[in-house]
Amino acid sequence: MAEEERPDDAAPQRRDDGLDLARSAARAAARIPGQPARRKGSGKGSGTGSSGEFRRRVRPRSSGAHPDDRDPQLLGSALDRLVTNHGWAFDLQVQGVFARWSELVGAEVGAHCTPETLTEGKLVVRTDSTAWATQLRMLAPTVVRRLNEELGDGTVAIIEVLGPNLPSWKKGLRSTRGRGPRDTYG
Repeated sequence: MAEEERPDDAAPQRRDDGLDLARSAARAAARIPGQPARRKGSGKGSGTGSSGEFRRRVRPRSSGAHPDDRDPQLLGSALDRLVTNHGWAFDLQVQGVFARWSELVGAEVGAHCTPETLTEGKLVVRTDSTAWATQLRMLAPTVVRRLNEELGDGTVAIIEVLGPNLPSWKKGLRSTRGRGPRDTYG
């Protein structure tokens, strides 16, 4: 009779939580033809924890003795890389020069003239009055030389000087052609 009780003991024990079914399904999926066989692990880190849940084993990539991208980076080098990747280097140089405008052209000229744009070698500068516009036109070669020293040779080729924003005398339906009231605002 001991022989008859043996088949009952040999029957697999079923759990109520369904883990045995999940394990058997995973084993069956691992045996699919055309799929590479998975290595079985043993001991600590074999893929299953003490509670039976599956954990993916990840091999750490070690950087070794030489620095790589995963190592902590200095803030300055990270910003330099960001500026270079986005092509902001020239724009930052131009904005830096605009911020130091009074230092480059002198305090007196800088107080009455402000740079507006720099595109394709043409610097547009707005002045307070027509007198300062004339003064800046005479200083243009010196300003161009100084800006090219800061931004690089050939960056600024010409300076366009704009006078102050004057009110328009063209009002109403009827207006005449002509020179207008002349320069009485500077």
